[in-house]
Amino acid sequence: MNRYPLWKYVLLGVVLLVGLLYTAPNFYGEAPAVQVSGAKATVKVDAGMVATVQQTLTAAKLTPDFVRFDGQSVRARFADIDAQKKARDALLAALNPDPANPRYIVALNLVSRTPEWMAKMHALPMYLGLDLRGGVHFLMQVDMRGALKQAVETYASDTRATLREKRIRYADIVREPGGLTVVFSDPADAGKARDTLVDRLPSITWTQETEGTSTKLVGRLSPKSINDIQTQAVTQNIETLHKRVNELGVTEPVIQQQGADRVVVQLAGVQDPARAKDILGRTATLQFRLVEPAAESAAETVPSRDGTRVGLKRDVIATGDQLKQAAATFDKDQRPAVSVRLDDVAGRSMRTVTRENLGKPMAIVLYEKGKGEALSVATIQGEFGTDFQITGNFTPQETADLALLTRAGSLAAPMEIIEERTIGPSLGRENIDKGFDSVMYGFAAIATFMCLYYMLFGVFSTLALGFNLLCLVAVLSMLQATLTLPGIAAIALTLGMAIDANVLINERVREELRNGASPQVAINVGYERAWGTILDSNVTTLIAGIALLAFGSGPVRGFAVVHCLGILTSMFSAVMFSRGLVNLWYGRQKRLKSVSIGQVWRPDGAKPASEEA
Repeated sequence: MNRYPLWKYVLLGVVLLVGLLYTAPNFYGEAPAVQVSGAKATVKVDAGMVATVQQTLTAAKLTPDFVRFDGQSVRARFADIDAQKKARDALLAALNPDPANPRYIVALNLVSRTPEWMAKMHALPMYLGLDLRGGVHFLMQVDMRGALKQAVETYASDTRATLREKRIRYADIVREPGGLTVVFSDPADAGKARDTLVDRLPSITWTQETEGTSTKLVGRLSPKSINDIQTQAVTQNIETLHKRVNELGVTEPVIQQQGADRVVVQLAGVQDPARAKDILGRTATLQFRLVEPAAESAAETVPSRDGTRVGLKRDVIATGDQLKQAAATFDKDQRPAVSVRLDDVAGRSMRTVTRENLGKPMAIVLYEKGKGEALSVATIQGEFGTDFQITGNFTPQETADLALLTRAGSLAAPMEIIEERTIGPSLGRENIDKGFDSVMYGFAAIATFMCLYYMLFGVFSTLALGFNLLCLVAVLSMLQATLTLPGIAAIALTLGMAIDANVLINERVREELRNGASPQVAINVGYERAWGTILDSNVTTLIAGIALLAFGSGPVRGFAVVHCLGILTSMFSAVMFSRGLVNLWYGRQKRLKSVSIGQVWRPDGAKPASEEA
């Protein structure tokens, strides 16, 4: 009646061992480390950097715990902060011989002290939020004027290309903050241009004006177009910031929009706010431009990836914000290539330019911190528009890198940091200590009450509660969740809700004993009848938690995640684990006369059917 089959005990044992394995990394703490990553989009850090870092540290007489490549950067862990800072200085000097033009970022970081064998099994600690780990908080404002200016530049290039395609003569194109003005010598040309541009550029409202001997076509962005440009600028900047914080090694960064033109960035564990500001404030744009072979006639010259200089013509054919897709592929001769897709407006501009410049080179240029670098220079071999391929003497890995650089790295508009806050690790440690104490004191108070009131059954309930806490922390660690103060509050709440299920079970068993049932029957019926009540109460609470998860954000969402997981683990531990302990202790006794469950009160004061210990 009250016996578990062997497979259930095996299951509980496996869950216990897994829980211990994935909970343990949270108690090892963190060690200081340095992280090496590329300072430019064109600089890639690969596994070969591990040997370079090791050689540099050896020359500096520094011995790291390990040097590891994590897919995007190289990290070296040290025993203390002094060694960490010496390692950073040594690596900066070795990797960036020209401080004015650094190729690599060497950032201070913290990594877990988890043993290597645990890390190989993906047994890693939970991430800690800004309020627990310390770090930096930035409030950044998007320069909407800059976004509009870039949009106007694009529309000016589209207008020029459209008028050339239709062979409509114009005198000048004047760029203005809210649009542009096209000047014509012949009113008839202005009328033709208006009919064409209304169809090609519907985002701009065109009006024709006469001034002296010239006719002007004034184009103004509609309010809807301005709003769309601003919304897209914020969205694209947020996506770009997500890619950039990877250079800092920040786990689970918080990057979200606040208001119409502001973005909140929270980076937990960052020890170098100045370096974080440098990376986040980097402005990068992508441009497709024709190459000018004669250096003296070029609008500007930029370096290429092989170190040579490339002259560029003034006009911009297309920009990064007009890029819809870039992927590594193969051409018809099975040579590595990059497949590029532009939007319709950029595609028309590209078609016109390529038709008029067959056999001439075109460059893809990436601008960062005001400095341009040619990612690729290829010869125009035919007319193309929205979809085309970039070919050359590329390896498959080079095309994958070029596709990545073509897709990423550009901000739709400049951003400025208008607020900065730093939360020190000491304050985070204080929050952790207080949160840990609140959970432990709560657990101790509950355990004391349960053991005094329910005797041995209280001990079983306490062990089940500890098992529940172990499972919850293990699951959060498996999911690599970010733990914050609201998450700790949810853990404390879970303890109270989990013990409630055991109280229901114990009282049900007592009720059966009061009604004259034998101890074995009372245990069996008590668990069976309490299960329905436990399920109902937990499901209703789970519904409320899911609602918080679906509609909440920030701290509320973090609370909801831990809350919902805690409900699921508490149902498993309160019912299956606690009954496993009871069955293991009492189930083997065929003639059980009494159970240790505290005083069983009877309304009439008569002696119960079983003795209470």
